[in-house]
Amino acid sequence: METQELHRGRLIDHIQLVVNDLATSQQFYMAILDALEVPLGGSGEGYFWADELFVSTADSQAAQGKLTGRYHLAFQARNEAMVEAFHKAALANGGTDNGAPGLRDYHPGYYAAFVIDPDGNNIETVFHGDARRSAASVKINF
Repeated sequence: METQELHRGRLIDHIQLVVNDLATSQQFYMAILDALEVPLGGSGEGYFWADELFVSTADSQAAQGKLTGRYHLAFQARNEAMVEAFHKAALANGGTDNGAPGLRDYHPGYYAAFVIDPDGNNIETVFHGDARRSAASVKINF
């Protein structure tokens, strides 16, 4: 995995999901990441990654032969249309509906959708409403 540039948020450096079927998971995640306009960072024998998300097979060196458990991950969207595109892409690529796009009671303007990925993880995409960011991401060059 070679890269010269990374983009990171403030709290999470990376998340690794260890999956049963890498090809199925890659199809699912590439579809939703495309809907969120997040490019594939890289891939290799037994893994792929994009930004903070790293997905691998159980026999990859990092996984040490063990599947991860059931997780809830929430991706960021720039608007409501992106949340809807995520939900549509997820359902068309092996995801199961776990909450259609819509407003939630978490805070005013919280617009989200939920799906279950092929390994049973609860995947959300959320738009927090009108807000200003100081930057799109933290850019790390090395």
